[in-house]
Amino acid sequence: MEAKKIPETILNSGQKMPLIGMGTAAIPLPPFETLITIFIDAIEAGYRHFDTAALYGSEEPLGQAVAKALQLGLIKSREELFITSKLWCTKAHHDLVLPALKTTLQKLGLEYVDLYLVHWPVRLKPEAEAAAEFRKDYVIPFDIKGTWEAMEECQRMGLAKSIGVSNFGIKKITNLLENSTIPPAVNQVEMNLAWQQGKLREFCKQKGIHVSAWSPLGAYKTTWGSNAVMESPILKEIASARHNRVALRWIYEKGASAIVKSFNKERMKQNLDIFDWELSQEETMKFTQIPQRRVCTAEDYVSEDGPYKSLEELWDGDP
Repeated sequence: MEAKKIPETILNSGQKMPLIGMGTAAIPLPPFETLITIFIDAIEAGYRHFDTAALYGSEEPLGQAVAKALQLGLIKSREELFITSKLWCTKAHHDLVLPALKTTLQKLGLEYVDLYLVHWPVRLKPEAEAAAEFRKDYVIPFDIKGTWEAMEECQRMGLAKSIGVSNFGIKKITNLLENSTIPPAVNQVEMNLAWQQGKLREFCKQKGIHVSAWSPLGAYKTTWGSNAVMESPILKEIASARHNRVALRWIYEKGASAIVKSFNKERMKQNLDIFDWELSQEETMKFTQIPQRRVCTAEDYVSEDGPYKSLEELWDGDP
């Protein structure tokens, strides 16, 4: 079977990005060798965009899968792939960004990533990295100006073709744009039918920032996720047999990209089957009636003594 061709968007950096990415985060993470096989399956199915992060522990197996795919001739060159990784909060400091990206590149076995994101608008003390349990006093003030300067340097050096942010609200992006030379190419956020992000999407569109949706199916059947998307009565009524495809098609029609995560070979293929049909106007209208709620509130980052004293402050008034 021939791999599906996935449409691309052109980011404000001039780089092309496939509009569906394969997510690589899982709790617990499958064994190393299993992950390599999963990522090879995904490349065979047609995925060309892979989304990893320092936090996920999947950079190394992804890098090995890329090397193997080249060896097997599944892809002709590294340039055929779009690899995203993310800076973890313990490294969100001017002097730590470049070393963190170099560690990521070493694990991936690559000379550059296509996109490097600031994972959260949060900085954590270094000891948070090895801690068995999270403590609220690990959260310290986040210097977006200094952190972003170092991100820009990574792009200038060619170690990241594009740079962006993740989980940033409107105020934080506004602040970033006032202090930046290179604007973020992408804002990767929780976005799905049960958290549609209308205001943020509109704002990013005006600023030329592409919105990418993590948890596009509401992190269904994960320990931390929600059934608000996949078991929504409105979605069930419209899409009894093709829930996931309808939910992903909606994201695509909103001009966003989706980071989908299925380690099941058949579902991987199904999730790519969203490009040669359209939602009706009636269906799109019905989706506006789905109750809205953020699943990942990131309450751990909020405390009376910390830099974010409320969820309103963390999420720029949109908790």
